[in-house]
Amino acid sequence: MIKPELLAPAGDMKRLDVALEYGADAVYLAGKSLGMRAACKNFDYDDLKAASLATHSRRKKFYVTLNIFPNDSDFDGVDEYVDYLKSLHVDGLIVSDLGLINHLLKKHPNVPVHVSTQANVTNSRAARMYADMGVKRIVLARELNLTQIRMIRDALPDSVELEAFVHGAMCVSYSGRCLLSNYLTGRSANRGECNQACRMLFKPECSNEALEFVEDDGTYIFGGNDLNMIEHLKEVYDAGVTSFKIEGRVKSEYYVACITNAYRKALDASLSGKPIDAYVNETAKAPNRGFNTGFYYGQPVHDENPQKYYEFCGIVMRDQKDGAVVEMRNRFKTGESLEVLSADDKYLNKIIEVPIMEYEDGERITDAKVPAKRVKLLGIRLPELAILRRPPKQY
Repeated sequence: MIKPELLAPAGDMKRLDVALEYGADAVYLAGKSLGMRAACKNFDYDDLKAASLATHSRRKKFYVTLNIFPNDSDFDGVDEYVDYLKSLHVDGLIVSDLGLINHLLKKHPNVPVHVSTQANVTNSRAARMYADMGVKRIVLARELNLTQIRMIRDALPDSVELEAFVHGAMCVSYSGRCLLSNYLTGRSANRGECNQACRMLFKPECSNEALEFVEDDGTYIFGGNDLNMIEHLKEVYDAGVTSFKIEGRVKSEYYVACITNAYRKALDASLSGKPIDAYVNETAKAPNRGFNTGFYYGQPVHDENPQKYYEFCGIVMRDQKDGAVVEMRNRFKTGESLEVLSADDKYLNKIIEVPIMEYEDGERITDAKVPAKRVKLLGIRLPELAILRRPPKQY
């Protein structure tokens, strides 16, 4: 039995540390160029070195995205960049463009190349072509069902792995090949600058006839539900997928922690035949647009009732004898009840009452209201990178 990999997003070093803490086997990230998520802080050369040390010291892996659709000028400096990644023992490069894939396989044969989902691999012939070229992994197009995935798996040698998204936002366009952002703002989604226009509220107007929409003030006409396959991981594994990918490099530390933790525990439990109900419920506590199973079982069925998610209040930066030091994200006050998210089941879903707090200069407070400022929860002990969250009923 091939051990499955849980692959989590890392938009910066803090989210990388969170992903590893909460159970990811590997992370995917981008440098300062050639990546599809320019909105992230991303990783400069020093950060990439730190990422290598953080992952490999824990016997985990890190993959770097070179997945924009490049112009000729984008090839300038590619070899120097890849040589640097090679020196860091990068575990794989995620690439979408056929020309860049071919260049890397010939010029840097010892660096594993993974075909990005942006390459739209939807059939076994395309998959075999990439396998014959020498790629090590194919990240499948999101439009495939389980039967189609099995057909692709059966057509490939065992040396080529399959990776697939199991959780996160779904693009309204085919495998992410969208022109909406470029049309509206001049920022190309295919070059890492998507402005997420499909997530915005639209109020269409027509001069010839009235257009009816179900919402009074407009509609999220392009925004679909999020993919959620936490209840079907065994089926995805049985179809031949061995790397289970979570979307979300622009999401918060809380999102990365909550979803990675849920999938880590659910994946281990489902492959061992154990119940996963508790972990299924966890996914609804992270920001979401409602859930469905994408194309895995055919055409997606839209969920019109997205669940209210929990609010990210703070993250524990260190634990001290006199109390945990928390970096504030959303306001909280003394006497308020908050829930704990932790990779340690001893603390997971524990309810704490916020005590008197103290700034690092010793000033005591009862209201944490300055974003990113650190406060000490006097008398409360919590592990590093634990997260405080507020149930939706208290919004």
